[in-house]
Amino acid sequence: MLVLGIETSCDETGVALYDSARGLLAHEVHSQAALHAEYGGVVPELASRDHIRRTLPLVRRVLARAGARLDELDAVAYTEGPGLAGALLVGASIASGIAYGLGVPALGVHHLEGHLLSPLLSRTPPAFPFVALLVSGGHTQLMEVAGVGRYRLLGETLDDAAGEAFDKTAQVLGLGYPGGPALAQLADRGRRGRHRLPRPMIASGDLEFSFSGLKTAVLTLVRSAVLDEGTKADVAAEFQEAVVDVLVAKCRAALASTGHRRLVIAGGVGANRRLRERLDAAAATGGFEVFYPELALCTDNGAMIALAGALRLQASAPRDYAFTVRPRWDLAALPAAG
Repeated sequence: MLVLGIETSCDETGVALYDSARGLLAHEVHSQAALHAEYGGVVPELASRDHIRRTLPLVRRVLARAGARLDELDAVAYTEGPGLAGALLVGASIASGIAYGLGVPALGVHHLEGHLLSPLLSRTPPAFPFVALLVSGGHTQLMEVAGVGRYRLLGETLDDAAGEAFDKTAQVLGLGYPGGPALAQLADRGRRGRHRLPRPMIASGDLEFSFSGLKTAVLTLVRSAVLDEGTKADVAAEFQEAVVDVLVAKCRAALASTGHRRLVIAGGVGANRRLRERLDAAAATGGFEVFYPELALCTDNGAMIALAGALRLQASAPRDYAFTVRPRWDLAALPAAG
């Protein structure tokens, strides 16, 4: 089954071609970071307009890279939600129009399910069941995954997501937008432990997260310090270590509570080098395996949407071309595939 995947949930336009027999054939991602940088965050109307400009040219480029024709497609998958309503509508309408013109199925995919399944595209994919940490700018959740669509929420953030805390802390340190990657780079030059920051809920006895207090602690620290470049780097290093400490501790607790020995990391923060180092070290001593998406597939992308669509279309192939979008959509409410 040859599936075109289209992702337009926020500020990245992703298009990919996935073959259920041959794997990922080609994918392209256009980031809108430069477009939104002067505003310090994503402007929904600008995001939607840019998706309109970028999606069809990316479809043509992906087909060309894969050496495939549009009329060879067996299905089109698109992100139905969650995300920005206007941005989602762009991808949904384009995908449904292509599918209708070709007479092939179109399927709306849950954005987080795409992230959750993205490590299946790696060279060493995990087997079911596993525990998954979805960690991004908008989500921090621990899920138990028994199969496609068989998800149980174990715990989630009560306020800011980890990626959101990275971005807001970067703003406090004057690092601009997008802040998370800039803060991680700065942290590499800093000294961990020079300043002590809290590890919120690390010993709470449950699998919930909270990062807003950590962000506030950084703000308090910055206001009382002489903020030269060295101090900025040290604060960034301690902040990153605090977040990683919490994420690693909660992952280990989730594995212990479920009895599973496989951990999957998905979402943009999954690209963080320090998080990967700490999780790999924990796996080596803790007797479990950890799986990540390829670095290029950690951020929003069409490959994960094409994959999730292909897995669900193997069970059913809907041909109703009416479409909707879901800016809010509970992942645990998804039906099991098949």
